[in-house]
Amino acid sequence: MSLNIFKNTILGPKISESLSSVLPVTGIVLLLLVTVVPVPAEMLLAFILGAILLIVGMGLFTLGAETAMTPMGQYVGSKITKTKKLWIIILISFFVGTMITISEPDLQVLAQQVSSIPSTVLIWAVALGVGLLLVVAMLRTIFKISLKYLLIGLYAAVFILAIFVPENFIPMAFDSGGVTTGPMTVPFIMALGVGVASIRSNSEGSDSFGLVALCSVGPIAAVMLLGIFYNADAVAQTEYSVDIANSSRDILMFFIKQFPHYAKEVAVAVGPIVVFFLIFRAISGGLGSRGLGRILVGVVYTYVGLVLFLTGVNAGFMPVGNYLGFELASSPLKWAIIPLGMVMGYFIVAAEPAVHVLKKQVEDVTSGAVPGKALSLTLSIGVAISIGIAMLRVLTGIPIMWIVIPGYAISIALSFVVPDIFTSIAFDSGGVASGPMTATFLLPFAVGACTAVGGNVVTDAFGLVALVAMTPLIAIQVLGLVYKRKYNKLNGEPAPETAEENEIIDLENDVDEDIIDL
Repeated sequence: MSLNIFKNTILGPKISESLSSVLPVTGIVLLLLVTVVPVPAEMLLAFILGAILLIVGMGLFTLGAETAMTPMGQYVGSKITKTKKLWIIILISFFVGTMITISEPDLQVLAQQVSSIPSTVLIWAVALGVGLLLVVAMLRTIFKISLKYLLIGLYAAVFILAIFVPENFIPMAFDSGGVTTGPMTVPFIMALGVGVASIRSNSEGSDSFGLVALCSVGPIAAVMLLGIFYNADAVAQTEYSVDIANSSRDILMFFIKQFPHYAKEVAVAVGPIVVFFLIFRAISGGLGSRGLGRILVGVVYTYVGLVLFLTGVNAGFMPVGNYLGFELASSPLKWAIIPLGMVMGYFIVAAEPAVHVLKKQVEDVTSGAVPGKALSLTLSIGVAISIGIAMLRVLTGIPIMWIVIPGYAISIALSFVVPDIFTSIAFDSGGVASGPMTATFLLPFAVGACTAVGGNVVTDAFGLVALVAMTPLIAIQVLGLVYKRKYNKLNGEPAPETAEENEIIDLENDVDEDIIDL
């Protein structure tokens, strides 16, 4: 009875959704910890407590994103577009892009791993890169510039710039593009695109996506420029310390001590966005008080959810990920980290908070033409492949440029044969897939394995986030080929470039079979 009452509450469905997302990867890790790689009981219990916090936190966050971050972004996007004053659009876009990036928790974590460069320098460089590219993305939407040609030009410039960048900076540069599009950035920026597109175009499908994709390029270029101005040894090998409770009595205190840190970190993340929105709302005429109240409640959900999520992941998942990777790579089963990494990558992408936001946004904007189930399956396959490649790099030391150059070349080539909306969604999905779960579990897993085999953490383990951000570009566009083939088969004519309400086809029932066939 009580369970049914809980399911009927506003939070119940979100907790159920997060439970189904987190449970598979939690089960896999627990199985490994009690069989192949036994751990101290305290670490195991900390992992279980972390999983509980993660589930509750993700449920609260997704509820908050729907009721607060998404409406805020749509409101700002539609209002600045209605002004028809280009300088206002440019100024606000730059400010929003810069401030929301500074507050991104994932970027704060990455910046702490870089030695010899002040963390504030790295954070501000990345933030300014995102701000500039958000301006470019907004102008693209307003003036209807083709996303594929813009991406070709930007990535060509990045790869040319890479020629002059020290090798140690390249994996970090590509990783920075993934971590900046995290749980705070994605809901707001994607909703901003929807708000602008709803005013400027009759079909908001392909126009409303692509902002996250373009914003991911700015940090890559920014860190590469830092690499040119700093010496080649500025990025040193990172030492991961496993800080875990020494006894079962200390475990609860260990988690309690983590809460203030992440409460402050998330307050810094959420605060500037909320203050900006309230000021912007007051200047622009504002929503009704009822709408504002709902948004402020959503902000509380978002705040509490992110605090619980980051505490659980960092205190419970990160130490276990590092320990698990080290022990597996130290054993005769070291090559097993490739298939194991792929299995964990397949399930872990479903636990990324921003992925849930993307799925909802895609289903809403495409009126169901791209079902969330199909998107999730395709993302999981793409991320599984990327983790397999990342583990192969850990064991062999393959340079990351040998992978990202062909990967992006294939992505750009596919953009010419799939409907534009799939290209936009694909490049947004890359940044969305590489979130806190990737940075705080899979990356420590790779670092632990790399340390065990005696590799260079900076060049061989870092870059994992970049690969997770790259493979969905190909996977989602393959889904676009499925869509195109099914549309042609059902209608006897070429598939449209955008998905409108009267152009819906049923992908959900047959997508598994069609992806396998391709």
